[in-house]
Amino acid sequence: MKKTGMLLLAIFSLLFVSPSFAAEVQSTVNPETTFIFNTLLFLICGFLVMFMAPGFAMLECGLVTSKSVASIAAKNIALYSIAGIMFWLCGYNLAYGIPEGGYIGSFSPWSDGTDFTKDSYAAGSDWYFQMVFCATTASIVSGTLAERIKIWPFFLFTAILTGILYPIEMGWQWGGGWLAAKGFSDFAGSTLVHAAGGAAALAGAIVLGPRLGRFTKGALTTPYAASSIPLATLGVFVLWFGWFGFNGGSQLALGTFDDAKSISTIFINTNLAACAGVMVNAVITRVIGGKTDVVMMLNGALGGLVAITAEPLAPSPFAAICIGGIGAAIVVIGASVLEKFKIDDVVGAIPVHLFAGIWGTLAVPITNADTTFATQFLGTFSVVAFMFIVSLVVWFILKSTVGIRTSDEAQKKGTDVAEIGVVAYAIRD
Repeated sequence: MKKTGMLLLAIFSLLFVSPSFAAEVQSTVNPETTFIFNTLLFLICGFLVMFMAPGFAMLECGLVTSKSVASIAAKNIALYSIAGIMFWLCGYNLAYGIPEGGYIGSFSPWSDGTDFTKDSYAAGSDWYFQMVFCATTASIVSGTLAERIKIWPFFLFTAILTGILYPIEMGWQWGGGWLAAKGFSDFAGSTLVHAAGGAAALAGAIVLGPRLGRFTKGALTTPYAASSIPLATLGVFVLWFGWFGFNGGSQLALGTFDDAKSISTIFINTNLAACAGVMVNAVITRVIGGKTDVVMMLNGALGGLVAITAEPLAPSPFAAICIGGIGAAIVVIGASVLEKFKIDDVVGAIPVHLFAGIWGTLAVPITNADTTFATQFLGTFSVVAFMFIVSLVVWFILKSTVGIRTSDEAQKKGTDVAEIGVVAYAIRD
């Protein structure tokens, strides 16, 4: 009964009392209650981030052509499953087994090392929270390479990405590695998750090449018809919803009044950045093309979210709007640059995650005085270069051995028929 009473008191203090009184009450919260609140934060926010997996699936299914929807569904549920296994098998300890200021941890399975007398949260809750971040990185790659990649080579790359590549670079900062020692700051992963995933996607798009008929004599052809704009829109709303877990959970604690206040601020800034991204791209596409591009509005929301992810706590609401709006504008510019270089990115993941992620990370010193532009540049460049170069090598190896591109005939029929054997939509001539 005593423990229950303390828990109810903590809940009351966090939800109902004034800030001044909460500051007094927080000192009375015992370590067990703090442990419970911190663990719940990881678990609840982890659930929200997991919900981003169907968000990515819906977005990608909606933006590809109708003859490739089933293959996108198969890739998304598989990549989440592969990430879960690989992050348990070796990923977590590669990231969090790094010696202080080091570069790489150990190849060993995760095991629960919770010490209830010392730790402020259950180790398993942290593993789960970090695992869903790992799966998010793989989701970014999926959409870029849609409609022309063989499904099993993609699975192989996903296993390498989630089990080795992502954990290594993520551990450089979040695992206490060399970037953490340098003072690099990436609150929730604009670079460590999003730019890293975007770099892996860019490497894959270069090696794989564009879809059949995407470019003719160097010119962009008429864009392929998306299978379902409503589904893509729903996917973005789901991702937006899950992003509150992505950024809010990265506070890593909910045991004090200050933590609760910080998470509230993070939620506000995250939401404002996404809102700004939508409206900025609505205006840009209207001014440039004379029509309001709904796909660019959707990717504007994501670009704003990616940009604010590097530092969602320190900015003022107005600064969050500016960061998100600039991130969205970068998405528009980035999409145009990719087209000029004949790089086929089906869902726009590279400008959304790579370009907007770089911007958000480099912008951190504008609102966070504890960082420097030089350190942010070093960290961003190191992570992006590592992920791009190593991914490029892996893609080339896969291309030279098992092959990664579907045949022209398979692309004409659709990857649903060629790769999955299940047609998502009944298409009648």
